[in-house]
Amino acid sequence: MAATTHTVTNQAPPLVGYDVYTSDRALTEAVERHVAPGLLDEAREELSELGRSAGSAQAQEWGTQANENPPKLRTHDRYGNRIDEVDFHPAWHRLLGHGVTSGLTNAWGRPAGHVRRAAAFLVWTQAEPGHGCPLSMTHAAVPALRTDPALAAEWEPKLTSQIYQQDLRPAADKPGVLFGMGMTEKQGGSDVRANTTRAEPAGGDGEYLLTGHKWFCSAPMSDGFLVLAQAAAGLTCFLVPRILADGTRNVFRIQRLKDKLGNRSNASSEVEFDGTWARRVGEEGRGVRTIIEMVAATRLDCVLGSAALMRQSVAQAVHHSAYRSTFGGPLIDKPLMRNVLADLALESEAATALGLRLAAAYDADTEEERAFLRLAVPAAKYWVTKRCTPTVAESLECLGGNGYVEESGMPRLLRESPLNSIWEGSGNVQALDLLRALQREPQALNAFLQEVGRARGADHRLDAAIKNLLTELADLDGIEARGRRLAERMALVLQGSLLVRWAPPEVSDAFCASRLGGDWGTAFGTLPHTLDLASVVERARAEV
Repeated sequence: MAATTHTVTNQAPPLVGYDVYTSDRALTEAVERHVAPGLLDEAREELSELGRSAGSAQAQEWGTQANENPPKLRTHDRYGNRIDEVDFHPAWHRLLGHGVTSGLTNAWGRPAGHVRRAAAFLVWTQAEPGHGCPLSMTHAAVPALRTDPALAAEWEPKLTSQIYQQDLRPAADKPGVLFGMGMTEKQGGSDVRANTTRAEPAGGDGEYLLTGHKWFCSAPMSDGFLVLAQAAAGLTCFLVPRILADGTRNVFRIQRLKDKLGNRSNASSEVEFDGTWARRVGEEGRGVRTIIEMVAATRLDCVLGSAALMRQSVAQAVHHSAYRSTFGGPLIDKPLMRNVLADLALESEAATALGLRLAAAYDADTEEERAFLRLAVPAAKYWVTKRCTPTVAESLECLGGNGYVEESGMPRLLRESPLNSIWEGSGNVQALDLLRALQREPQALNAFLQEVGRARGADHRLDAAIKNLLTELADLDGIEARGRRLAERMALVLQGSLLVRWAPPEVSDAFCASRLGGDWGTAFGTLPHTLDLASVVERARAEV
């Protein structure tokens, strides 16, 4: 019989057994506006099925197990043979397999494929974010391979397959494959043109042998990798398979796995190439241009991954506050807590709306939308990923000491939250990329301004922000030092325009008043008290 002093009361039940998709109004509305009516029922059904899986106790347990049992490197077998394998907990394979079978690597060849995949990625990442890395890179490899029609014909059907098979074998013998990427080297970091990995022709057409070291190579148990190396004509993109066509292992020496802040379930490695067989992708000396579309697609996934972390943390904060009673009533009804929750909800909804809009531009695939993406992707990647960590940290604080305890799941979200701002180019890299596009591609700015201009006249604070942005853009003196400021303003104006057009008035009003109108403090919970904050909070609540 339990002691009376251990009777537990006034605790929120776990947020489990719910549909992660249908309980997210911002996401469901985004899908409805970006997916053609004839495809909506099919999209809703597949996303709701995935949402129920993501919100299930089983998926949550898989996430816990995958992080409590991180991958382990085995460089040699019992006989001393070099094998360079990474062992994962079965929960990792269950999560990854479910992601593949749910179409998270299949966006390029089906109607509204990018919006449907983006929504699915946002949903399934909330179950466990670490395994999203191989899903993202596999998806993003397709446009890079399309620069070589023969390679694309060979690999794309397997990259977009919805069948997961974890063992290493020749790609020709597998129904589906996963891809990774290796760009970063220790002497250069983001400056990939400083790479020293060498590529020597190997006799056959497009065949090379690589020698060098990759400082960061994630998901090393993938079937193939796109890497950069120096060929005779300069930096070039190559495809490195793990297993060669004859069944032998390619030289892919995993030196160690990184001991990371978060992302513990995923293996990130250092890899040595020593006569490693590779196929050239694209022309010699055009490596950055060849791989840049892969980088852009993974940057969009950084936006979506951060939006997922924000959504899950905010959902947890609102859920806790709805059940927790303090000072004579539900915590969610206290004016100060309501202000905090509403502020967090705005950040989450703006990130979701922006991520899905970018995915819709990929689906449209017009010249104007491609130009729009050229500026919108680095701006969104810069800002949304930067906002992730403070959003998750404030959401954790809403749970108080309960949120600081591992069982709540909030510490894992917090450790994960800085990752997307670092991967695929940190903040300065995004700002510089944005400035480069502004200076070299005037059509990109025209497309961006046309997009935000669609909301002109609907909110005076948005109109003023657009005017101020134009003033900033007209002044090119010292523009590099203002790169971050410009990226931030462009992202906020774009988010504001999307919310003004599509979100409920209480959401767009609060966003424009705070983020664009200047009626905001320097911490969450400083929104103007005259706004309809209760409606904003209720909209963010996940119904169980």
